[in-house]
Formats: sequence, C-alpha cells, structure tokens
Amino acid sequence: MKQVVLPLLLLLLFAGSGSGSEWFLDFEGGAAFTGYNDVQIPSDSGTRFSLADEIVSSPAIALRFRGGVTLAERHTLFALAAPLTVKGEGTLDRDINYQGRLFHQGTKVNSSYRFDSYRLTYRYSIIDQPAFGLGAGLTAKIRSADIALMSDSAYARRTNLGAVPLINLMVRYKMTERTGLLLESDALWSPYGRAEDVLLAFQYSPKESHSLRIGYRLLEGGADGGGKVYTFSLFHYLTAGITVKF
Repeated sequence: MKQVVLPLLLLLLFAGSGSGSEWFLDFEGGAAFTGYNDVQIPSDSGTRFSLADEIVSSPAIALRFRGGVTLAERHTLFALAAPLTVKGEGTLDRDINYQGRLFHQGTKVNSSYRFDSYRLTYRYSIIDQPAFGLGAGLTAKIRSADIALMSDSAYARRTNLGAVPLINLMVRYKMTERTGLLLESDALWSPYGRAEDVLLAFQYSPKESHSLRIGYRLLEGGADGGGKVYTFSLFHYLTAGITVKF
C-alpha cells in the first residue's frame, strides 16, 4: 500500500507547511469481535455462508494509526490507516461452494478475512466552543479486502481493491475540565451497499496537548454486487487510544 500511503503523507506535509497549523498524531488499539459476517461469492451461484457461525472467527487485534493537521482552528485534514485481519475455523455441516471451489460437508476449514482501510479526510469545525464541538466533512476511502477459505483438499481466495466516498462527522462534549465524550463516524449508504465506522468514547485529557480515550467502535457494511459479490459484516471493537498535539 505504499502507492496509497505515501501520497497521503506528502499531501499532509504540504497542507501543514504554513504558519498557524497544529499537528496531531493518534494511535488506537484494541480487540475486534465478529457480530456477523455473511459471504456469497459469486452471489448468483455460490453458497451463502457465515464467517461468524459456521466458520467461527476468533477475536482479532485491531490497530489504527492517524496523523493530520488543523489549519486556522477550523480546517482539519488527516490520513488514517486501519488494518484488520480476522482468522476463523470450523467443521462444515453442509457443502459450501466458494469462488468455484467446493468445500465438502464434514471438512475442517480455516478462514482468513482481511479488510484494510486507508482514508483521507477533510473536516470543517462548524461549532468550536469549549464545552461543545461539531464538525463535518468528506472522507475518501480505499479498501483492500481479502477473503480466503482453506482445507486439506481445497483453497479459494477473493481479493478486492476499491475506493468509496464517506461522510465524516464529529461531536464532542466536555463534561469537566479534563473529561468528555467523543462521537466520530465515517458512513455512507447506497442501493448497492453501505459502510459505517462509528466510535463512542470517554476522553480524559491530563494536559492540553494529550488526550486519552476508551470506548466502543462499530464497523459495519458490505456490498451486493449484482451477481458477483455478496458480503456484509459487523464488528464490535473495544478500544483505547491516545491523541498527541504538537
């Protein structure tokens, strides 16, 4: 993904090269749990199966890295890298046809579900008060996805690289001088699919330049590609993060 990440970093450096800019770095880590994960490829001839129930997915380590700059106090530009790989295994109680390969009933199958997200976001601060903040903007997202099934007798894999636009929203509420609540989201719906990435977190700021948080993140969405691909999934995250301004 060097072809994706490097241009984003160069754009951020150019945007923040002037005076009056405030840079920030953000790191988030935690665990991701599968709520549901339904796959059917091809969607007109394959078998619809679950990577949550039939092939049980284990909790996964979830990491996120974000860096950006705020200009003139109201204009924020940032890049995000959010890799996610979920492994699973199970013994099939029926035949499954995936990517033209047949996995037989009674076969032990391992799965790998990868959904890496790279985003560039512009957000404008509509309200910027000490106790309350509201911002909205646009996100350009590049997804790199990979779903693989493996058994002793068969192997099938589907990869996908695509770009989608999202609407970005941020709401913050300060409860005390050092504590507050944060709601952040990237989301979009269409007749062919949807994507939602929503964080609700409690924040603690030991000093003005540092902010710690713990919270819950929901990642949900998928696409119905009209005969080619059907995949919809939901993941629950328990997360902790830190933001450093400089």
